[in-house]
Amino acid sequence: MKVVLVHGFQDNGAVMEKLASHLAEQGHECLVPTLDPHDAREGLPMMAHQLQGLLEEKLASGERFALVGFSMGALISRYYLQELGGHERAVAFFSISGPHEGTWAAYLQSGEGVHQMRPGSSFLNDLKTSSHLLESLPMTSYWTPFDLIVIPAESSRWAMGEEVCIPTMFHHWMVSDRRLMKDLSSRLQRIRIGSK
Repeated sequence: MKVVLVHGFQDNGAVMEKLASHLAEQGHECLVPTLDPHDAREGLPMMAHQLQGLLEEKLASGERFALVGFSMGALISRYYLQELGGHERAVAFFSISGPHEGTWAAYLQSGEGVHQMRPGSSFLNDLKTSSHLLESLPMTSYWTPFDLIVIPAESSRWAMGEEVCIPTMFHHWMVSDRRLMKDLSSRLQRIRIGSK
């Protein structure tokens, strides 16, 4: 299966490489784009449009894939899925430490994308409004109660889909936690790709 992995704030595709290598060992073909600018200064919708363009370039027309978003990448992925029609192509969505309810840490940075990750932002409220578009999509959100980047950590707990607590000590360790990798790959194995 094709799997697209989207990195987070101040990261690039390299942060997803260990997870991508694990999934490749399970027979999946991974696409690990780097979105710019890494600090999201031009906003998350712009980065979602960039993701859309990369997928149109790298994947065959109508080709289905699973989408994995880490931290800010989970919000970029949701915008792509909900606002840009991505839910029509995706077969599953996995959120890893995504600040679905925002994070107070966003008040420590500046820029359009950071403002959009603040609790109660219009961006997050708009995502809540259109979240019904994902109701038929298999979804899993992974979170750790020890997160010091997504504050409060419970902001990564998403009411939609299934929730899995991975008690990793640090935010960035989530994408390389063996428990998470094993669970995610197991869920991918259960997905059957049909046509839409």
